[in-house]
Amino acid sequence: MNIQIFSILVLIAMFVIATMLPINMGALAFAAAFVVGSLIMGMSSNDIFAGFPSDLFLTLVGVTYLFGIAQNNGTIDWLVERAVRLVRGHMALIPWVMFFVAAVITGFGGLSPAACAILAPVALRFAAQYRISPVMMGLMVIHGAQGGGFSPISIYGGITNQIVQKAGLPYGPTTLFLSSLLFNLAIAVVVFFIFGGWKSLRDHAAASGPDPDTHVAGASRSIVGHGGTPASPAYHRTATSPSGAAINPNESLTSERLLTLLGLTALAVGALVFKFNVGLVAITVAVLLALFSPKTQKAAVDKISWSTVLLIAGIITYVGIMQKAGTVDYVASGISSLGMPLLAALLLCFTGAIVSAFASSTALLGAIIPLAVPFLMQGHISAIGVVSAIAISTTIVDTSPFSTNGALVVANAPEAERESVLRKLLVYSALIAVIGPIIAWLVLVVPGAI
Repeated sequence: MNIQIFSILVLIAMFVIATMLPINMGALAFAAAFVVGSLIMGMSSNDIFAGFPSDLFLTLVGVTYLFGIAQNNGTIDWLVERAVRLVRGHMALIPWVMFFVAAVITGFGGLSPAACAILAPVALRFAAQYRISPVMMGLMVIHGAQGGGFSPISIYGGITNQIVQKAGLPYGPTTLFLSSLLFNLAIAVVVFFIFGGWKSLRDHAAASGPDPDTHVAGASRSIVGHGGTPASPAYHRTATSPSGAAINPNESLTSERLLTLLGLTALAVGALVFKFNVGLVAITVAVLLALFSPKTQKAAVDKISWSTVLLIAGIITYVGIMQKAGTVDYVASGISSLGMPLLAALLLCFTGAIVSAFASSTALLGAIIPLAVPFLMQGHISAIGVVSAIAISTTIVDTSPFSTNGALVVANAPEAERESVLRKLLVYSALIAVIGPIIAWLVLVVPGAI
């Protein structure tokens, strides 16, 4: 048995063991990295640790630390209140606001992980406060970020178009962008209704009052839980304004919250405009806020999801061993050498989806698309369609908890629901890795076959 197949079997064994026993899969992955890397492949410790996702590790720690501070001092609740006012109590609109804001951020050149790092903590807090599915809210953020991710001025779009252009193939930047946007939008519609978005629409329709000016009070009615209890303590009003609208005494913008808002703005500007590392900026802002309020930061450290960090860091480190073993190239090269272009395109879509669930989508775009060039040069199928299908298949699985975007959703989920969110994202990502490439292939590749 060659090392490539053996490394795949070890990965499967890790999933089976972690499913049957209460053992953190990340710990299993680190052990497997040592056994396969050092004892079988003869790799040094430095070579093994080269696959450790230090960037993702710091992003998870820095973002959850920063937003832990923001949650403790009430800034996140303040932002959620403003979001409710913005949509005039229409709770069902909030997930769509998150989707389109994420799409705009990445569409104008922001990194997808940066968009999720900024939006996921607020979105997940909103979901917890108003009893909206955290999985649905997280998926709306991720698919929004992926929807805008292939615009001609985006990172993904730039990489893909450059690869295709250098290969001498016909390429369509606008087609690629619209294909990704519409594909992710269609998925978002399905996600919205499967995870209870229809209930938000129904509840709001049942609770809406005749006076549109009382949107804050209407919002509290639309989120009444079982037994008539408001879903959020933020709507326990103690006073009214001269116009009769209810006022929450905890909505005031204190100096501490103002500093936190400035810090979050610095994170957004640093990550999106100056392209600074998200994790480094987040932890720097968190430290500065901690200096102003040491008591707040002490509790914030406890909000870092260390079990999630261990899980993701271990799996990605092992996947790095698999890449060094040539497992990905071994599988992809065998696929691209097939004499059936349509079948090869489908299998490359599957390869991109499955591997990208554990590895960098950006790196895979640069590795998978060139493998399609030999049979695309024959002109039997549409190069634009195949490239778009591969690009979509490779990125829609960034919902996986082992990718940066999915990991941010898990890490920012309420602690009591974190394991449930992790499991649901795993199941969802597995389904989307199977169904997504087939649909992309049928819609974008098959019609272009000669």
